Amino acid sequence: MQQIKQFFSNNDLFARHAGIELVDVGPGWAKARMKIEPFHFNGAGTVHGGAIFTLADFAFAVASNSHGTLAMGINTSVNFVKAAASGTLHAEAMEQSKGPKLAAYSVMITDDAGDVVAIFQGMVYRKKERIIPAEPKE
Repeated sequence: MQQIKQFFSNNDLFARHAGIELVDVGPGWAKARMKIEPFHFNGAGTVHGGAIFTLADFAFAVASNSHGTLAMGINTSVNFVKAAASGTLHAEAMEQSKGPKLAAYSVMITDDAGDVVAIFQGMVYRKKERIIPAEPKE
């Protein structure tokens, strides 16, 4: 999993620009967080939906690529259920199903109190290319 962590930490420049940090990753799951900064706010003084979506999308990308096979999002949706204005937002992505070509994921975005801020769902197309070398078979 260290290779996956390195891959995303080095290559996802937009997530880095948004202040997103990859916390942990395992097969089919990932955790990320984003400390809320003034540049994350919308005109109403709460975290912009695009910033929340970016955090969820990053966790989704890491979880869906955690098997080492290139996975590209083909459909996503997000429901915003609570405004956020301070602290840190946390994203936890979990694999719901994985086939040879398609896989589905859910991502819960929570605040520091553990309250749900947004619920994200996504589907990926799993390509043949690898983002990291395959593990040798014994």
